[in-house]
Amino acid sequence: MSGDPKFSISRNSAHFPPPFKIKMVENIKRTTREEREKALKTANYNLFKLDPDDIFIDMLTDSGTTAMSDQQWAGILLGDETYAGSRSFSKLYDAAKERFGYKFVIPAHQGRGAENILFPCLVDRVKRKFDADRTAPVFISNYLYSTTAKIVRMSGGQCENVVIEKSFDTSYCYNWKGNFDIRKLGEKIEEYGAKAIAAIVVTITCNSVGGQPVSMENMKEVYSIAARHGILVVFDACRFAENAYFIKEREEGYKDAKIADIVKEMFSYGDALTFSAKKDGLTNSGGLCCIREDEELASDVKGLGNTIEGYFTYGGMAGRDMAALAVGLEEVVDEDYLQYRINQVRYFGEQLLEAGIPILYPIGGHAVHIDAGKFAPHIPVEQFPGQALANELYLEAGVRGLELGSLNAGRDPSTGLQKPCPLEQVRLSVSRRVYTREHLDYVARSVIEIHQRASSLRGLKFTYEPKTLRQFSADMCPV
Repeated sequence: MSGDPKFSISRNSAHFPPPFKIKMVENIKRTTREEREKALKTANYNLFKLDPDDIFIDMLTDSGTTAMSDQQWAGILLGDETYAGSRSFSKLYDAAKERFGYKFVIPAHQGRGAENILFPCLVDRVKRKFDADRTAPVFISNYLYSTTAKIVRMSGGQCENVVIEKSFDTSYCYNWKGNFDIRKLGEKIEEYGAKAIAAIVVTITCNSVGGQPVSMENMKEVYSIAARHGILVVFDACRFAENAYFIKEREEGYKDAKIADIVKEMFSYGDALTFSAKKDGLTNSGGLCCIREDEELASDVKGLGNTIEGYFTYGGMAGRDMAALAVGLEEVVDEDYLQYRINQVRYFGEQLLEAGIPILYPIGGHAVHIDAGKFAPHIPVEQFPGQALANELYLEAGVRGLELGSLNAGRDPSTGLQKPCPLEQVRLSVSRRVYTREHLDYVARSVIEIHQRASSLRGLKFTYEPKTLRQFSADMCPV
């Protein structure tokens, strides 16, 4: 395992028992390989189309799959469903303002909803202030997730990713693989001109490169550059608490800091945020768009939200869900919880690493990412090695993972050609407060078993290819 000697990650993570006890369980069913083969064929080899009763352990995503706490369920029972200005919104407003330090808090039905009311306003702002006929306004990010990039384009913008190159060397050990490449950021600002930049989007943690964290130093430098050029900084804050834990664990000067204080400092280096409450909100639905102090932007976002999400004190969320989120924003910064959470994922990844499975290293905060290009090098990228591996894991063990590679990347909308993808990955997400070590042991053994016969894996081809976000609804078959 190569790496910068200044950066080292301890192996053999300590066993931190869960800081909670189980009050209720949901039964899950094991199926036979024959049953799984039939189910996968019926789903046209697209794991998104599987019936949930045919899945034993679901690692497709960590979004909306959290087990909520007793206090959150109590909040649900006390939820106020008043249409405008409910007590639940007041509780959520106070909790979000305390957590992020931003003046304006606008609910949305989920993170995509928050992006969908903010990004068009940022695009319109560029067009109003400058030449409306110029090139499409630009969103520069460390790395935009595929659905976020799609919403940027739907809003009339274009995307540029400038994450550091170290991120794409899966075996190289570096603490901050989510960081912006500061030189590339400067080059992109110079290339397009500051007036054409709608926003710089800081994704924490950076999902597309393995749930890797962004350092506080890097956030501070990005914000300083943006401020010099008059550019807005927006956080994609889905996994903000996990990023804060990595800062406490790895960055000089933060060892003794409270997680809540680290979070406050992180968001001081931004002007707005979008947030899927389905991750570090510890809820099953909901989202937020928060704006630090720009009243004009907040008014624009509220106006658009009133049209497509709902009145700005509920924004597509039920009062009970806002009440649960208010509690989740408090629980998620508990250090005992985060220590358990990060080390549970780390424990899972270390089992694969020690068995010689090529994974993205260091292990991220919410998932283990297998390097499918190295796992099955005989499968060409146009036959989607990540999807082939994810499908085989389902057939082997009833475990559903997610391809993050060429299938997810899609085609260039201007040329129709496959977008180049720096990594072919399978993401195995660990839902919060849901699975035990025994579940993760089972998944690890299954991946190791497949690795021993990796050369037998077959690629896939389309039988139906949607024009956009094809990973969700494509039909495929083995080559």
